[in-house]
Amino acid sequence: MNIQIFGKSKCFDTKKAERWFKERRIRFQSIDLGKVGISPGELKSVLNAVGLEALIDPKHPDAALLSYLAYDADKAEKLLEEPRLLKTPIVRNGRQATVGYHPEVWQSWS
Repeated sequence: MNIQIFGKSKCFDTKKAERWFKERRIRFQSIDLGKVGISPGELKSVLNAVGLEALIDPKHPDAALLSYLAYDADKAEKLLEEPRLLKTPIVRNGRQATVGYHPEVWQSWS
């Protein structure tokens, strides 16, 4: 397994996800979206796994602005520019991915 956890430093669910993997002694790479962001290839992989709507954080103040963009490609571009709009944690294992806290799915990966 090659687990990556994309999250925000102050996100409670991201911390819960990291703790879940630590408790099971599963190695993972933690990526802070606020500092590093997400690469276009990684975003495309996650988009293919979960879809665009699952990636948008509805609690973010600017999330409503994405609904005014006509094309999904424009929305994805905006998510690359503003990674704070992404819902976290994004947990990725190769081509598989989840958005949010989903230990039942992660259990099936091991």
